[in-house]
Amino acid sequence: MTDDTRPYGAQEPQPQQPYAYPQPPAYPPRQPVTTASGVTVWPGDGDGSGGGNGGGSRYAGFSEPQPGAPEPGRGGAPRARRTGTLLAAVAIVAAIVGGGSAALVSELTSRGDSTSHSTPVQNASSKSAGGVAAVAKAVSPSIVEIKASTTSGQSTGSGVVITGDGEIITNNHVIAGADTVQVAFSDGSKKTAKVVGTDPDKDLALIKVQGASGLKAATLGSSGSVKVGDEVVAIGSPEGLTGTVTSGIVSALDRDVTVSKEEGRGGQQRERGVPQWPFEFGGNQYNGDTGSSKTTYKAIQTDASLNPGNSGGALINMNGEIIGINSAMYAPASGGGTGESAGSVGLGFAIPVDTVKADLAKLRAGGAGGGNG
Repeated sequence: MTDDTRPYGAQEPQPQQPYAYPQPPAYPPRQPVTTASGVTVWPGDGDGSGGGNGGGSRYAGFSEPQPGAPEPGRGGAPRARRTGTLLAAVAIVAAIVGGGSAALVSELTSRGDSTSHSTPVQNASSKSAGGVAAVAKAVSPSIVEIKASTTSGQSTGSGVVITGDGEIITNNHVIAGADTVQVAFSDGSKKTAKVVGTDPDKDLALIKVQGASGLKAATLGSSGSVKVGDEVVAIGSPEGLTGTVTSGIVSALDRDVTVSKEEGRGGQQRERGVPQWPFEFGGNQYNGDTGSSKTTYKAIQTDASLNPGNSGGALINMNGEIIGINSAMYAPASGGGTGESAGSVGLGFAIPVDTVKADLAKLRAGGAGGGNG
């Protein structure tokens, strides 16, 4: 039995752990350098612990770790470098995400400004000169001026080309009782037309240019989808000014407008100075007496400027589609005592294009005063 000379209560000493040096570098230790003055300099760590002969350090340039100093690869500057790298990476990611978000917003914005489907002209979501100009450019070649000569004078109005071979829709009161009908196109050319059919109850008439071909026909839209506040363009020949363009909105729908069916009463007869465009609304007469023979139809009301001569012209939506045939307007007296009108005050009416389309077959068959049905 071996005697234990340790004092009572003393613990058995723990084996001493060898001091752990840092791992040698993956490259050979640096070699001494001799200066021009003949002094040999040994690479060290800058604090003098390297020694002139490499003593005090197992490897030149690497001193023993000091207490409390971070071990290589942990904490200190490397941690700061990693933090800086991480922040840089986060900044790059943020820039990429931000750029992507901006691109996405730009894409969504560009989609919102554009139309979701193609249209004959341009779908202008807000009133602008560009939108009106595009509609006017596209549709004006399909709008004509009509001069109808009767025994009582000359009636001037407008019309809409609906077929390439010369079919033109206008108001009955523009050509009623006409002996000859002359059509002037937007390019200045003039053609003679004949009356194909009339429907005084709807104040519609169909004429056809003789020997025509290749004319630009307007696109007939749908008045059933028209809403109050929709932007519209009116094209016609007010006071003989061919191709005049005005714009406005749909002010109301389904207005009961009453017009004359009597020959010549609703025409623009300048020579005799008679009141222009007589019609009734709400039990009151406007622009003169409509006479005893009259008809009532549902009309689209617009504040687009209409004047004598716009009768039979087009009311157009911003897609370049015909939604109505202009037929009546309120023109208060000028106050001069001559009975002449003072011009448009923003109260115009148009026959819905759906009524026109439903009546085309009857007009092509001659019409001749068909009923309201």
